[in-house]
Amino acid sequence: MQEIFGGVEAGGTKFVCGIGTMEKGVFDEERFATTSPRQTLVRAIQYFEKQSIRHEIRAIGVGSFGPVDLHKHSPTYGFITHTPKSGWSNTNIVGELEKSLKIPVFFDTDVNAAALGEHVNGAALGIENFIYLTVGTGIGGGGMINGRPVHGQAHPEMGHIRIPHDFTTDPFEGICPYHGDCLEGLASGEAIKSRWGTRADLLPDNHPAWNLEGEYLAMAVVNYICSLSPEKIIIGGGIMQRTQLFDLIRGEVKTLMNNYALPAQILDNLENYIVPPVLRKQAGLFGAIALAQLGFEH
Repeated sequence: MQEIFGGVEAGGTKFVCGIGTMEKGVFDEERFATTSPRQTLVRAIQYFEKQSIRHEIRAIGVGSFGPVDLHKHSPTYGFITHTPKSGWSNTNIVGELEKSLKIPVFFDTDVNAAALGEHVNGAALGIENFIYLTVGTGIGGGGMINGRPVHGQAHPEMGHIRIPHDFTTDPFEGICPYHGDCLEGLASGEAIKSRWGTRADLLPDNHPAWNLEGEYLAMAVVNYICSLSPEKIIIGGGIMQRTQLFDLIRGEVKTLMNNYALPAQILDNLENYIVPPVLRKQAGLFGAIALAQLGFEH
């Protein structure tokens, strides 16, 4: 049997399960909707049980939506804690998978897993200080500092930073249940849908939503540059499929930075500094597989 590793990209909208290795990439994957914790985890377990008939799965990595508990000595390690995702608070993801599959499970945030994927074989290859943002149904951020995933008292909540909000030009109050008009409350996919009355993917490219979106994301990026000084900023997620957003963000970042903090050679070449993920839709899954392999081998 071939020795492989499993990965789970546990998103609030969908789960992606797969198998592979860091050296050879993703061999197989299955995507399904995130429903109740029991139904969703049972389906993930069934996927790996089916794959284990043909492969020796040594460990599984999970990159999960959150907030999550990443402290290994905590009684709720491996749990999704108090989340706005209905029905998912206090869900023991690691415990359920380990109990059923009898193999080690390594755990991190979904954005840190995607960042790890890009570090191993993507846009952050060879870079030890970078951030990864995902802009989709919600907004999250992670990354690495000195080659290690960013952790702390909990984990980064980059989607919930406060940014300037001019109510005269954008009277929308925001949709975050905790903070109202934080970044996620103003610029997530759910915020776009609530503000404009239709899903983001149905809006035309010339809709005013996109200029506003680029402006808000640029404000956030400037805050991350000034606080973390990353060597690269990778932005993924469903909303960033509107690739015109990259030019809007880069242009606004250059204006807002006003020749401060970043060297001229970066400010004049922001297309190489603020970039999409190389792994695109597989960043989270490949990163989860890498999380499992690195955890198992070390």
